[in-house]
Amino acid sequence: MQTEAAVSLEISRHPTSVLREQARSQGPFGMIGTPMRFGRNTEIYGEDEAAEYLYQVVSGAVRTYKILEDGRRQIAAFYLPGDIFGFEASDTHISSAEAICETQVMVVKRNALIVRASHERDLARQLWDATALELRRFQEHLMLLISSAEERVIGFLLDMARRAKKNAAIELPMSRQDIADYLGLTIETVSRTFTQLEQSGVIALPTSRRVELRNRAMLNRLTTA
Repeated sequence: MQTEAAVSLEISRHPTSVLREQARSQGPFGMIGTPMRFGRNTEIYGEDEAAEYLYQVVSGAVRTYKILEDGRRQIAAFYLPGDIFGFEASDTHISSAEAICETQVMVVKRNALIVRASHERDLARQLWDATALELRRFQEHLMLLISSAEERVIGFLLDMARRAKKNAAIELPMSRQDIADYLGLTIETVSRTFTQLEQSGVIALPTSRRVELRNRAMLNRLTTA
């Protein structure tokens, strides 16, 4: 996606005053970012594209992924409202990013953000916290991938519950295939594990996207058994 052109187009569609009013409550990027909307499965940026921007999810959800040499898709991360993504160690993106569903993000030019953060201590701290959180999630994902299938699914559900700040129910924006590609499992294994957890009474599945955590203590024990 040509982000530069897309940002310019978005600005041209909305008066600056309207954009600023929309942005006031949108976290660290709120007053300096441009809001953009992406439809379901729409690319936000592609692998090997220039990493000129950082992004913060306002609503919806985003996945980052790579297509492996054998054609399989490996999802690296899911981003939910409030999450910042697009951090790179080099000048290009090592993965692609797509909107999972109808999604709005705030887009900020990386160089401009770095310059501003050098003068604003609070913004610099928020960027540091976001970078540290990204590293921690990467490490936790690596650990998850060496666990059993059941532990991977339970670990995923507990992580989604923490991030959604829900005690009992989670609305998953992603599909079972997305979850499988994130956990390094087949969709059949993911579906079977969900069914087994439901039959054991630790979760309930009112719909395919809604998961109710019935026994969080048992779920925690299953991941440490």
